[in-house]
Amino acid sequence: MSELRQNIATKEWVIIAPERSNRPEDFAVREEKTSRPTNDVANCPFCPGNEHLTPAERGAIYDAEGQWLVRAVANKYPALSPEGELSYQENGTRRWISGVGVHDVIVENRDHHASIPRMELPQVERLLRLYRRCYNSVSQDSRVELVTLFKNHGAAAGASLAHPHSQLIGTPVVPADIRQRTNLALRYYDDHRTCVYCTMLAEELRTRERLVYETEHFACFVLYAALSPFHLWLLPKRHASAFSDVTDAELCDLSKALRVVLGKIDCGLGDPDYNFVVRSRPGHSFDSPYLHWYMSIVPRVSTSAGFELGSGMFINTLLPERAADFLRGVELTPPLFASEHLDEPGSAEQGATLR
Repeated sequence: MSELRQNIATKEWVIIAPERSNRPEDFAVREEKTSRPTNDVANCPFCPGNEHLTPAERGAIYDAEGQWLVRAVANKYPALSPEGELSYQENGTRRWISGVGVHDVIVENRDHHASIPRMELPQVERLLRLYRRCYNSVSQDSRVELVTLFKNHGAAAGASLAHPHSQLIGTPVVPADIRQRTNLALRYYDDHRTCVYCTMLAEELRTRERLVYETEHFACFVLYAALSPFHLWLLPKRHASAFSDVTDAELCDLSKALRVVLGKIDCGLGDPDYNFVVRSRPGHSFDSPYLHWYMSIVPRVSTSAGFELGSGMFINTLLPERAADFLRGVELTPPLFASEHLDEPGSAEQGATLR
């Protein structure tokens, strides 16, 4: 029988209707991905040797021979302009702000075909270190109120270039959805004197019904009120409100957790298109006792339709407990995870130079 579940952090309701679908493995992508971006290496602006095709470099990690390993560049077609000052205007019911902000692209590695599950662990750690550096840099821009780090994998997720890359956008406003989440977290803290995300994490670690993967510093689980099949949250166990607060040891641990979780999605669901986003504290405020940063991972294995558009409520046809059980059982197979070795935290920086 169907049931309605609510995410206590966001207050979003979802209809869990498992009788409308079959088994978890039925969500696996089986057809050829003809819609995937297929730009060739020779003309790819993110491949080595084509650096002249990209705008200004924002930062990079180089090896001992001077070759970049991961780099951030300005987006050639930015949603917001890095030049100019904020200008607020209002005329009757019309209100607008000048479109200034930051829009960068982070090229994840030199290999045109290597997604995160197919990288060596040190390279994933390098990527996350550059994430943190870029996040911190943009956060210091007085014009920026919210920094959003995200990745689109596959055409259905919004990717237009095949070479693995992530994006960072710094906006001059905090969108209504983020303000609502912030206000709800504050209200929960006022009522219970604890962080709602810490409460959810403790419950998932206690029951372990929806837990997919756990490391020393992080836990990943399918949400109790998952909006879609295999909707995951990856949370730090230590309370911290901003991604900038992540330590070197946690960053090393996160590289393993992210690689394993995306690897399970890749192997178990046939490398589906997906999005992930780093949800972090907005604005220039100090550390908060009620906000908790995390990564949201959404495989694009289902389609929203008229009901979702009209009601704002989703229908999830896979019981979250079944989705978690399925992902826990996925074995990571070659060419994924050819090497599991990673030295002590910071090993990704040995022989590498951050610029």
